[in-house]
Amino acid sequence: MRSGTRWFIGFILSGVFYTTGVWALEFDDIVDKARDKAEAAYQPPPEVPEFLRDLSYRAYQSIRFNPEASLWRDGRSRFQVMMMPPGSYYTHTVKLHEVDANGVEPIPFDKSAFSVPDPELEKRIPADLGYSGFKLTYPMGDGSEQNQFLVFAGASYFRGVGAENRFGLSARGIAIDTGLPSGEEVPSFVEFWLERPGAGSDRIRVYGLLDGPSVTGAYRFDVQPGSATRIDVTAELFYRNQVEQPGLAPLTSMFYYGENTAQPLGEWRPQVHDSDGLLIHDRGTGEWLWRPLVNPSRLRLSYLQVNHLGGFGLMQRDTAFHEFEDAEARYDRRPSAWVSPRQGWSDGEVVLVEIPTDSEINDNIVAFWKPKDPVQKGEHRKLTYSLRFGGNEIAEQDSGRAVQTFVGGGNRVGGGNVEDAYRIIVDFSGGPLDNLEPDAAVVSKVSEGSGNAEAVEIIEHFVEYVEADDNWRLSMLVRPADESAPVLRGQLMLDGKPLTETWTYSLAPDSGIGQGR
Repeated sequence: MRSGTRWFIGFILSGVFYTTGVWALEFDDIVDKARDKAEAAYQPPPEVPEFLRDLSYRAYQSIRFNPEASLWRDGRSRFQVMMMPPGSYYTHTVKLHEVDANGVEPIPFDKSAFSVPDPELEKRIPADLGYSGFKLTYPMGDGSEQNQFLVFAGASYFRGVGAENRFGLSARGIAIDTGLPSGEEVPSFVEFWLERPGAGSDRIRVYGLLDGPSVTGAYRFDVQPGSATRIDVTAELFYRNQVEQPGLAPLTSMFYYGENTAQPLGEWRPQVHDSDGLLIHDRGTGEWLWRPLVNPSRLRLSYLQVNHLGGFGLMQRDTAFHEFEDAEARYDRRPSAWVSPRQGWSDGEVVLVEIPTDSEINDNIVAFWKPKDPVQKGEHRKLTYSLRFGGNEIAEQDSGRAVQTFVGGGNRVGGGNVEDAYRIIVDFSGGPLDNLEPDAAVVSKVSEGSGNAEAVEIIEHFVEYVEADDNWRLSMLVRPADESAPVLRGQLMLDGKPLTETWTYSLAPDSGIGQGR
C-alpha cells in the first residue's frame, strides 16, 4: 500500500458532489492490493470454528450486538456501525479498518459487545474471533433514532433499504458463472475500510477488497441514505482466469409464488416474494421492458438483448398489504433495486436466472449484466454505476406499467373455450394512461418475442378499461405449440404510439397452470 497523507478538496462522482478532508487512504491503495492478490495464487479465507458454522439460523440470530458498542456512537457523526459475528451462513471473518484524518486503524474484535444467551456457546467463542460483516445505521426518520439501512455480510453480498422499506433483496460485488452447468464461483469481500464521516454529513464512504479463485477486485462505495438509498459504486477487477459468464452489478432476490403462478398446496397467503419482476430500460430504443418473475420447475436462464443499457433492476411492484397478508414478513415493504450504468460498460445483455425453490427461505432469482466480450485471464477492467434501493418508483419510468399478470386456462369459464390454450390478463396503469378518457381508442400489440412465430398461436387479444381498478386490461388467448416455450410480448398503443412498457413473458409447458393438456 502506498504511504503518506493525501489532500482532497472535492470531486464529482456519478453526478453527486462529495467533499472530503485529509485522508490517509485512497482508492488506488485498494486497487494495488487487488492487483497484488491477482498475481498470487488464490488462498480461500480461513473458516471459523466448526461449532459456529454448525449454528442453526435461530441460534445465530440469538447472538445480539449491543448498540451501545456501535462505532462512532460517542462522536458527532450521524452514522454508526454495528458489528456482526460469524456463524451459520457466515463462515469466515473479514478484516475491518477505520479511516480518518489521523490514519488507518484496525477495528479489533470485542467479544463483550455481544450478548449470547447460551452460556455454553458464549464461553467457546474465541476472544480474537473477528467479525463477519457490519451494519450501517443512520437516522432515517425525523428524529435521532438510528436505523439500519445497509448491511455488508456474506460472500460479496450487501443489502440496502430506503426509509420506508424492510430488508429484502441483495446486491453483490460480482457474480461468476451463475446458472451455468459448470457451477457458480462465489468470491468474497475479505477486507473493508470505513471512512469516518464528518459531523452532520449525510454521506459515507466504504472501500472493499474482493477475492475469489478467478477474480480480485477493489471497490469504492459512496453511500447516501434517504427515502431511496443511493450507492455510487466504483470497481476495478483483475481476472486470474478466463470467465465464461461474468455478472456485473448482480442483484439477488426471492420469488416463491405470485398472482401469475400456481399457489403451492396448503399456502393461505396470496403471494410470497421479495421481487415480482425484472425491469430493463433500453436507452437506444427508448423501450422499457417488464418481465414478471416465476418459480420454474427447472433452472431457467433468459438472455435479454439491449441496444444501449439505460438501467435494470429487480422490482417489488406489489406494495399493498392485502396482496400478501403476511404481518410478520411484510413483503409489501420489501425494496426494489435499480442499477444505472456509468463508465466502463461495454455491449452485452441482461441475464435473468430463475432457480426452482420449494420455500421462501431460498434466494432463487439473480439478474446481472453480462458483457459481450469474453473475459480473458490477466484482464483488468474498470466500471462505475449507481445503485438505488427504495420504492418501485426509483427507476423514474415515464411509461405505463404492468401492475398485474394473471395466467390461467383458456378452456374454462372466463378464459375461453379453446383446448390447450392460455388466457393471460395484464393490467396496466400509470404514465400517459392516467390522462386518458375511459373510451379512448387504446389498442393492443401482441407478438411472439423469441423469433419463432410458429411456437405459439395468438388466437385473440383486446383491451378494455376496468373502472373498478382504474386500469387498462390487456386480455390474450394464446395456444403454444406442443412442448414449446414461446416468449410473448404485449404493449398498449394509441394512434400508433406506445403508451406502456413492453410486457414480456415466457410460457413454459410445465408452468403448473392448467390449460387443458
